[in-house]
Amino acid sequence: MSETQVTDRIKQDLSESPVVLYMKGSPVFPQCGFSAAVVEILTRLGVKFKSHDVLQDPSLRQGIKEFSNWPTIPQLYVKGEFVGGCDIIREMFASGELQQYLTEKGVATTAAA
Repeated sequence: MSETQVTDRIKQDLSESPVVLYMKGSPVFPQCGFSAAVVEILTRLGVKFKSHDVLQDPSLRQGIKEFSNWPTIPQLYVKGEFVGGCDIIREMFASGELQQYLTEKGVATTAAA
C-alpha cells in the first residue's frame, strides 16, 4: 500500500467509529502488554471501540506512526483526534481525566472507574 493509501485508510477508519484503537493483536488476544492495558481500561469504562491490528499490515504499522507523529503502538483516537499511547491513557484513567474527556466528546461509558 502506498503512503497516500495508508493515510486515506486511517482517515476512513477514524471517520467510521468514534473510538479507534490501533494496537498489536486484537482486544480478545492482545500481542503486547501495552495494547492489553489500553484494552483493559476501555473495557473497564464500558467504551465501545473499533480496533485495528497493526501486526497484520506492516504499512499500517508504519503509517499510523507517521500519521500521528507518535513513535509507539498502541494509539487511541477519539472522534478522529489522537489521545495518546499506553502511558498517557493510563495516567488519564488514573486521574479521572479519561472518563471526563470521553464524556466531553460525547462517548458513552457504562462503567464507573
